[in-house]
Amino acid sequence: MPERTAAMIADIQHLVRCESPSDDLVAVSRSADAVAALGARLLGADPERIVLDGCTHLRWRFGGGAKVLLLGHHDTVWPLSTIVTHPADVEDGVLRGPGSFDMKAGLVIAFHALAALDDLDGVTLLITGDEEPGSHTSRSLIEEEAARCAAALVLEAAGPGGALKTERKGVSRYEVHVTGRAAHAGLEPEQGVNATIELSHQIQAVADLAAPDLGTTVTPTRMRGGTTSNTVPAHASFMVDVRARSAREQQRTHEAMLALAPRIHGAVITVEGGINRPPLQADASAALFDRARGIAERLGIRPLESIAVGGASDGNFTAGVGTPTLDGLGAVGGGAHADDEHVIVAELPDRTRLLTALVADLLQDEHAVRAAETARR
Repeated sequence: MPERTAAMIADIQHLVRCESPSDDLVAVSRSADAVAALGARLLGADPERIVLDGCTHLRWRFGGGAKVLLLGHHDTVWPLSTIVTHPADVEDGVLRGPGSFDMKAGLVIAFHALAALDDLDGVTLLITGDEEPGSHTSRSLIEEEAARCAAALVLEAAGPGGALKTERKGVSRYEVHVTGRAAHAGLEPEQGVNATIELSHQIQAVADLAAPDLGTTVTPTRMRGGTTSNTVPAHASFMVDVRARSAREQQRTHEAMLALAPRIHGAVITVEGGINRPPLQADASAALFDRARGIAERLGIRPLESIAVGGASDGNFTAGVGTPTLDGLGAVGGGAHADDEHVIVAELPDRTRLLTALVADLLQDEHAVRAAETARR
């Protein structure tokens, strides 16, 4: 399929060159224009443009019903002008560029896969603009669309070797604030309440919440504290990243974070934040993965593998509302968020064929649709 592959390369390069850092809403809006135009050309329909708190999302709904949701995002972690030092070039069968792997190639795969179908009745395609910082404006939109559908297919990048992502850990984020009392460090340090010392106690207490045998990680990250070198610190804070495979573990760590108590008399602890994304657990993806694996075998595509990952995606939200979800259906490559971000060009045709056949199979499966509707009721 050389002509199709060449067209996909050109489309990916076009989207990559239209940079879209999440925190630049003007750039995200420009990117939405480019994505909308590409989708309209390939799908023959303009999207609904949804702007929430200044962030632009795109939605295509085909037909009167809702059976299959395809989900992606067009924002990236890369600042403007990265394209100057990381051009969207192809060399030795590898396409590079900021956001190419995560996940503008996935968007192009979705457009070309759907364009190959004669009937899109029952398909919804949702492309959001704030996934990288946590989907703060798009979460309710994603959950609403997922709840209407029998299956959610997420076009995030594949795992190593093209593996589909069948498990993702849930994510919780916190910031712990310590308030003490300032004093002169030389004249009367005993009059102060040292927020930094209290902070050290809390960091250890938080780290002890991890449960490696259950896959739960609790990681203190950024830390701030103090004012001058000769002042007992009155304020300090640190941030915490929690990843958990199960909702039970996520809830356990959440309750423990909110229950943190000071160790030093006079110190005050305040905890902000909470659960950001529920886990995508294996049972939410098992049936869809088996279906995709059978389709790949029939198409003569190399056998599909599955992988569990610690990183989260919007697939966590779709699984969280009870919709069967399969993730990692996007590009094969590597280097997400890194200087060597890249897409393997030779994999694009098979990824597109797989998605086309999977969507067609789901659209024809009325039994799965009725079962999902019954479960929702």
